[in-house]
Amino acid sequence: MRTGLVAAEGMTLGPAFWQEALAVPARRGRSPYGPLGPPDANGARLPAGFRSRIVARGGTPVAGTGYGWHIFPDGAGTFRARDGGWILVSNSEVPTAVDVPGPIIGDHGDGGASALRFDAEGKIVDAYRILSGTSTNCAGGATPWGTWLSCEEHEEGLVWECDPPGKRHAVARPALGTFQHEAVCVDQRRGHVYLTEDLSDGGFYRFTPHHKGDLRKGHLEIAKVRRGEVEWLSVLDPTAGDTPTRNQVEGATEFNRGEGIWFDSGIVYIATTGDSRILAYNVRRKRMRVLYDPDRLQDPPLRDVDNIVISGGGELFICEDNGGDDPFDVCLITLEPRQRVSRFAKLTEPQHGAPDTDASSEITGVCFNPRGDRMYFSSQRARRIAVAHGELRRAR
Repeated sequence: MRTGLVAAEGMTLGPAFWQEALAVPARRGRSPYGPLGPPDANGARLPAGFRSRIVARGGTPVAGTGYGWHIFPDGAGTFRARDGGWILVSNSEVPTAVDVPGPIIGDHGDGGASALRFDAEGKIVDAYRILSGTSTNCAGGATPWGTWLSCEEHEEGLVWECDPPGKRHAVARPALGTFQHEAVCVDQRRGHVYLTEDLSDGGFYRFTPHHKGDLRKGHLEIAKVRRGEVEWLSVLDPTAGDTPTRNQVEGATEFNRGEGIWFDSGIVYIATTGDSRILAYNVRRKRMRVLYDPDRLQDPPLRDVDNIVISGGGELFICEDNGGDDPFDVCLITLEPRQRVSRFAKLTEPQHGAPDTDASSEITGVCFNPRGDRMYFSSQRARRIAVAHGELRRAR
């Protein structure tokens, strides 16, 4: 993968830079990687010099292992391994009983998360389960201390802290709230954990642990945003025993389906799928701005924003959900120094289904390996089940 214009010039993206840069929402522009080529053997349209491979397919044993990869892959992240390789962790968004042609798929507890282990050359050497007995595990997030937080997306959903090597059992973290979780990110310096909720009236949450890096106990708050200023209000009952967390605090701001979230250089990025916006929250100034709004553009290249990640070069990559009439893109927002949004890759071919139908797939789980030279993402419901994780890198 390209390191990115900003990284190549040796710039540091601090909060002051972002505060100025985010004053104007991103506009349509040309991709720094060039135009997309014709579909390859996997139905992927890529810029010149890139190639793709499928590393795991849902319902099928991972090559070289006896482990059957999960279906409906969603949020994903990578972790360094001691031998120079890496571990790719992926959630399974299997809910209770998915009715598709043929046998009914899924049951309560069939979600969870799995892992792929790569050696230093990128060869798969192992695959295994790291979380079982949970449902509708949508997105999540990696922690600075090397664990994976897997989020359940249902009304009684919890956040589960998982061990990527699979040596320790996953543990529920109820202090982070009981609600329809989507994704999570961590501000390592301040210790705050930020969480999204995938509902049309969902909240944007902040968790402050009593001890940094220890998620067993802490204080859960929900955001109130007025004219860009963010105020944090205490959630009275994080367990949602009688009232959903989003309805416990008067004046809490409704976020229209908060999904992807990422922390970088003092900014929390939030994707709200319901209105296809990318928001940016400056943690020091406690201010929120709109980074991307398709309603301000003619022929916007990106709709239905979902999982997000920032590359080592300071580029924001975004997964597109069904995306209306022109779906299945991985888009990016660059700084030149103004923001420009463009397509980076596109999935095509009939296996990804017809847009806005039950057969339609969606792109999920975009992330990079620790070296930053390979990108991973999934077509969640390709062929009505799943082409799980694809790997994208520059051809040598």
